[in-house]
Amino acid sequence: MARVRLGVAERRAEMLRAAVEQIEVRGVVAVRIADVAAALGVSNALVLYHFSSKEKLVAAAFEHAAEDDLARLRRLLGRRTTALRRLRAAVRWYAPTGQAKGWRLWIEGWAAALREPVLRDVTGGLDRQWKAAIAEVITEGVAAGEFRCPTPPTRRCA
Repeated sequence: MARVRLGVAERRAEMLRAAVEQIEVRGVVAVRIADVAAALGVSNALVLYHFSSKEKLVAAAFEHAAEDDLARLRRLLGRRTTALRRLRAAVRWYAPTGQAKGWRLWIEGWAAALREPVLRDVTGGLDRQWKAAIAEVITEGVAAGEFRCPTPPTRRCA
């Protein structure tokens, strides 16, 4: 059976999904370009054509995986209910006992980012987005009198 030709965007998305699955199974350190290629039935060269290195593939995979989690977080925090309920929903959903799978991937990413500059930049940016979203709902809760914060921060989370 012939392989269907995908457009560049579709092929990259397919590779990112496969990379995330392989990272979840093998971990960042052990995952190889060959693992992603084999999962898709394509050549290593095709994966490298799209990402040029394992480090860039892994960083892009983390970013890809985090997009869904960030969108879900924003939906939870954007509900029309109290700040406390929104914050609790987000914590329940994303905590290690919650429904989100992403926390395992984040732990892998933070550990690998200690030695991988490309991944460090990606995880740092994603972390800032998470902190900003959480800080916003806390600020709303303080303004609404739901939370007491005697010395609120004067700047966003860094």
